[in-house]
Amino acid sequence: MKKTAVITGGGRGIGLGVTKALTGNGYRACLIGQSPESRYEEELKSLRANGAEIFYFQGSIAEKNDREAFINEVVSRFGRIDVLVNNAGVAPKTRLDILETTEESFDYVIGINLKGTMFLTQLAAKQMVSQPIQEGSRGIIVNISSFSSTVSSPNRGEYCVSKAGISMLTKLFADRLASEQIFVYEVQPGIIRTDMTSKVTEKYDRLLAGPDFPIHRWGTPEDVANAVMVFVSGKLSYTTGQVLHVDGGYINVRSI
Repeated sequence: MKKTAVITGGGRGIGLGVTKALTGNGYRACLIGQSPESRYEEELKSLRANGAEIFYFQGSIAEKNDREAFINEVVSRFGRIDVLVNNAGVAPKTRLDILETTEESFDYVIGINLKGTMFLTQLAAKQMVSQPIQEGSRGIIVNISSFSSTVSSPNRGEYCVSKAGISMLTKLFADRLASEQIFVYEVQPGIIRTDMTSKVTEKYDRLLAGPDFPIHRWGTPEDVANAVMVFVSGKLSYTTGQVLHVDGGYINVRSI
C-alpha cells in the first residue's frame, strides 16, 4: 500500500528536494504552500510525468483554518498520514539588527516557522495516534530546522529564535509521542543553496571557503532530503528525538 507523506513548503527549495526523494521512493506527497500551484507547475508536472502522485493545497500553515482544512482533506482523500516533514519556513523580509527588529517581523517569522509548525504537527499527530500501527509505527515526523537554532545571527534574530523553537518542538513531540509508536526527528541544515540563501551568496561563499566548514561546498536540497530519508526509512525504530546535522561538518568538527 502506498504511504502518504505531508510536506510543508514542498514546492521549492529544500521542500522540493524532499518531495522528489519521497515520491521517488513510492510515497504520495501532500503539499501545502502559500502560492498557487501554478507557481510550481513545471517541477510538479515533471514529477507527475514520472509517476509521482502529488496533492497540492494552497494555504498558509500560519492560519488555523488553512491548517485544519489541509489535514482534513489529506485524511479524507488518503485515510492516514504516514510521514510529516515540517519544512515550511521564512526569513525576515528585511534583515535588521536585533536592536532594531520590529514586532511585525517577529510575528511574521514566528507565526509561520514556529506557531504554524507546532499546531500543524498537533493536528497531524492526533491523526497518527488514531491510526493502526504499520511496519512498526503509527507515523514519523521530521522537522527541518537550521544550524541557526544554535548559531547566533544578530541581524536576523527572529529567525534564530524560531529555529531554536523547532528544536524544542522536536524534543517535546518526541517525548509525548514515543508511547504511541510515533517517532520524531530533526534535520539541521547548514548553508544550503536555495532561494532564501541566494541573496547572500557572496557572504556564504567566503564562509564556506574558510576554516569553519570542513566540507568546502554549498549544501543542496538533495543533501537534506537524503537525511530525511534516513529517518523515514523505519530502520531507526529504537530512536526518537535525534538530530542530524547537514552542514558540511560545521557544528561537529569545525576548528577552534
